[in-house]
Amino acid sequence: MDEERIQLTAEESGERIDALLARAFPALSRSLIQKCMEAGTVTLNGKPVKKNARGAAGDEVLFAFPETEPLPVLAQALPLDVVYEDGDLIVVNKARGMVVHPAPGHPDGTLVNALLWHCGDSLSGIGGVQRPGIVHRIDKDTSGLLVAAKNDFAHQELSAQLSDHSLFREYEAVACGSFRETSGSVDRPIGRHPVDRKRMAVTEKNGKRAVTHWELKAAYRGYALLTCRLETGRTHQIRVHMASIGHPLLGDGLYGAKCPDKGLEGQCLHARRLTLIHPRTGETMRFEAPRPAYFAGVLEKLGPEL
Repeated sequence: MDEERIQLTAEESGERIDALLARAFPALSRSLIQKCMEAGTVTLNGKPVKKNARGAAGDEVLFAFPETEPLPVLAQALPLDVVYEDGDLIVVNKARGMVVHPAPGHPDGTLVNALLWHCGDSLSGIGGVQRPGIVHRIDKDTSGLLVAAKNDFAHQELSAQLSDHSLFREYEAVACGSFRETSGSVDRPIGRHPVDRKRMAVTEKNGKRAVTHWELKAAYRGYALLTCRLETGRTHQIRVHMASIGHPLLGDGLYGAKCPDKGLEGQCLHARRLTLIHPRTGETMRFEAPRPAYFAGVLEKLGPEL
C-alpha cells in the first residue's frame, strides 16, 4: 500500500481535505478519495477523518491507498501510419480521434493497442502496463507526430531530451480572433483546474512552469493560422495558453466556444514537426507530417487570407 504525506500550508488552512487531495493527486477522482476516507486510509494528525474534514496550517495528512492491478492491454490490428521505425524507436503520425493510451472510458482502440500489435513485445516497459513505449502524449483530437520507445534505453534517452528541450515539437493550430502581433510567447504556469477536474488552467497554485512560443502564419477574418513551439510539455498546454490570451483554438469545446465552429468538434491542432536525437547513434532526426484532410478543409472554409 502506497502512502503520501502532505503538510498543510497557511494557504491551505481551512480547505477540505478531500479537495486538497484531489488537487494533489489529479489522477484520482474526488469520489475515490472520499471512499478512501470512509475506509479509514486517510488520517489527519494520525486520526481518521470524515469526508467534510478541514485542516489547519501545519497539520499532517497521511493518504494511504491500495495499489490496483491494471487490466492487461490487448494488441489490436488498428490502422497505424508509421513515419519511421528501427530497433530503438518508432515515429507515428497519429490520427485525429485516437486516444494515445487506455484510460477510463477508453479501454481499447488506442495508439498503445495498435503499437502492441505492430511491435509485439519490443516496446519499453518504463511507461508501465498501460503505457508501454509512450514517451510523450498528444490529445485525442490532436493529430500528428509522436515518438515511442522500443526499449528502456531509448525511453530514458528520449525522456531526457524532453526534459532538456532537445526533443523539439512544433504544432500548427487555428486560433480564434485577430492578432495584433506576428509572434509572441506565453510563459504562464499550468495546473489542474481547481473546480473542474477534466480541465487544466493557468494557475500559480500547484501550477508548473509552461512556455509556448507562437508565430502567425496566416490571418483570416476572425481566425488565424499559427505555428506553436513547445518549450515545456504540460497537459493541454497550447490549448490552455492560447485560451488564456483570448485566442482559444477553433473547435475546442473545453477551453473555447461550447458549440461546434465551422462544423469542427475538437481542437484544430496538428503536431506538424518533430526533431530528436537518435538515442543510439546521436544523429539529429527531423520528421514532418503534412496537414491532414480535416485541417486542410478547415482552412478552405475560412476563406481568403487577409
